[in-house]
Amino acid sequence: MSDFNGAKAAVFVGEQLLVYRRDVKPDLAYPGLWDFPGGGREGRETPEETLFRELEEEFGLKVGEEAIRWKRVFPALDQPDVKLWFFVLALPEEAAEDIVFGDEGTEWRLMDWDDFRDRPDVVPVFGPRMDRWQEETGGTL
Repeated sequence: MSDFNGAKAAVFVGEQLLVYRRDVKPDLAYPGLWDFPGGGREGRETPEETLFRELEEEFGLKVGEEAIRWKRVFPALDQPDVKLWFFVLALPEEAAEDIVFGDEGTEWRLMDWDDFRDRPDVVPVFGPRMDRWQEETGGTL
């Protein structure tokens, strides 16, 4: 896989998105904002391996390729040479019972997309990425 720095995903659990509030730390981008699961690449991981490891670390969820509905690579907003993968995943509603919140972030929720999108306290890159997913797929999970 070509060079990339990390992977994030809009994870639908049934009809709702799995989101968490970021920690408030001085060296953290977007402190205290609502975020999607994911994070930085370790070693020679593929984008999928990075995402699946992060989902297990952050939420105790073990998922595989069958959950992927869409994926694209994007440049980082502040560093155009940095590549970040963005995925849309679909999990059954029952997966909510398996969530075990890890030690990153201050809280988690399942939230409707419209509610998430309209909030002023979310990581700003996700709206345009979700718009592109909806344009390309019609929002089909």
